Amino acid sequence: MPNIRNIAIIAHVDHGKTTLVDAMLRQSKTQLNKEQTDQVCIMDSNDLERERGITIFSKNASVQWGDTKINIIDTPGHADFGGEVERVLKMADGCLLLVDAQEGPMPQTRFVLKKALALNHPIIVVINKIDKPASRIDYVLDKTLDLFLELGASDEVADFPVVYAVAKQGKAGLEPDIDKMTDITPIFDKIISCIPEPKGDPNKPLQMLVVSTNYDNYKGKIAIGRIYNGTLNNGETITHINREGKMQKIKITSLMAFSGLERVEIPSASAGDIVTISGIPEITIGDTIADLNNPEALPTLKIEEPTVKMTFMVNDSPFCGKEGQYTTSRQIRERLIKELENDVALRVEDDPDGNWIVSGRGELHLAILIERLRREGFELQVSRPQVILKEIDGKMQTPFEQVFIEVPEEFSGSVIQKLSSRHGELKNMDTQSNTVSLEFLIPTRGLLGYRSEFLTDTKGMGIMNSIFYGYDKDPGNWKDREQGSLVAHESGATALHGLINAQDRGLLFYGPTITIYKGQVVGQNSRPGDLRVNVCKTKQLTNMRSKGDGVDDHFNTPRTMDLEDALEYIGDDELVEITPKNIRIRKVVLDEDEAKRKAKGIK
Repeated sequence: MPNIRNIAIIAHVDHGKTTLVDAMLRQSKTQLNKEQTDQVCIMDSNDLERERGITIFSKNASVQWGDTKINIIDTPGHADFGGEVERVLKMADGCLLLVDAQEGPMPQTRFVLKKALALNHPIIVVINKIDKPASRIDYVLDKTLDLFLELGASDEVADFPVVYAVAKQGKAGLEPDIDKMTDITPIFDKIISCIPEPKGDPNKPLQMLVVSTNYDNYKGKIAIGRIYNGTLNNGETITHINREGKMQKIKITSLMAFSGLERVEIPSASAGDIVTISGIPEITIGDTIADLNNPEALPTLKIEEPTVKMTFMVNDSPFCGKEGQYTTSRQIRERLIKELENDVALRVEDDPDGNWIVSGRGELHLAILIERLRREGFELQVSRPQVILKEIDGKMQTPFEQVFIEVPEEFSGSVIQKLSSRHGELKNMDTQSNTVSLEFLIPTRGLLGYRSEFLTDTKGMGIMNSIFYGYDKDPGNWKDREQGSLVAHESGATALHGLINAQDRGLLFYGPTITIYKGQVVGQNSRPGDLRVNVCKTKQLTNMRSKGDGVDDHFNTPRTMDLEDALEYIGDDELVEITPKNIRIRKVVLDEDEAKRKAKGIK
């Protein structure tokens, strides 16, 4: 059996996980092509990931350290990608827990660590960024131990080995002294000594679990998974067992393993290795590749249920079809169904109205999906996010989130007040050097639309993270949005004169010379209820001139609404129109008179 270690890397967003993997790849002398060598973060291959600085999709890499092959799995650090996390941890035999030397373990670290401990994986703790001026290594170690004990780790797992690192410089050591560090060797040594070799018998009948899939233009659908037992040969005929237990005899056309970041064709692989196979068009996540003569399925993957849903629909605005490449219901539906193959935490249902109800793990989960569709050239509309209620013991219950907040002391009062008004319950409060740490239990519905408000209230200095807690009784008595919208009275191009007249009514979203349509939301009203404004109104020209005319007019900078801002902002009677070029907010019914008739129930 080959000498293999399978290791997943767990970390909170921006704690240096991807940077550490880059250092491991480079220092192990792994062959990288020039394009990858020039990149700052090799593992963040997706544009969205580079922009946001987070890992969304798990990735595989492999390094050779001495005579040991180390398969590295880069896991998402956000709870909204829980479906991805659960699957990839199944491939690993142990984990590297990366913790920031200043911030300590954070909520999303807790989420992934909890999953790893449930699988009884041994953990190596890496305290990263010890070069930070404000690093507090002893405090972070204590907090990490507290987290292990809180999550019910066994004495053996809680007695974890610790490595100190500055991943950016590619250095690590067993003591927190940068001067004594030379390279990243101590991390490799700990992986080989503390992470067990994969269990599995190469002589038993073949069993491989598929944990993710993607598509290759030449090879077709590719399945990535780990061989638990047996040996798999290139071109071998195997039994494919799907999630329902249906069996099919099929020949695999390609068998590949990871070498660095590349996939290389191999003649065979045995128990413990992580490989990719192709040749099975209908293969999906959770399927088993089994022996032809003794087919036996592995346990299917249990995935957490979605908590937030939105309605996706074809764009029917006056600008429909002008900016997108894919606009029809057939194209949008095909793309959503295709996404189900890679994202098991997503649900797509056909609505009787010809729309689709898409459910996910949170607002961010769905926002990332929409952003990817937009970048691929799709044009669509989506409704306001809503929580998914669940019937438990004959009673309808709503999802709750555990929210962890860090804010400067001066802003803590407004945060507590706002979350309390959204039925949040303060569970814990801790103050350290003018920074307040708050822990809330709040219905998921109470969090919808709060993030942008939170950033405003804390002047952008607050940090908020949330993880799914469970289901409980809905507190009810929910308030609607306090402020209404400023809605365009007519179609045309926005004019400075009309915008200056309208800005006294509220906060505008557009500057001059932007083409808009009647019924489009152009700003937020400073009062409850919607107000129609004419932002296309131009100044009447006369042949009279005045020396100081127009000098005193001041136009306030409009607020730029990105996709997440728009999804948080909209009410039940509004939609977000998404095209590759623009994000627009609009009324469901564009005409004011028609909207009034509809509200009164008159057809």
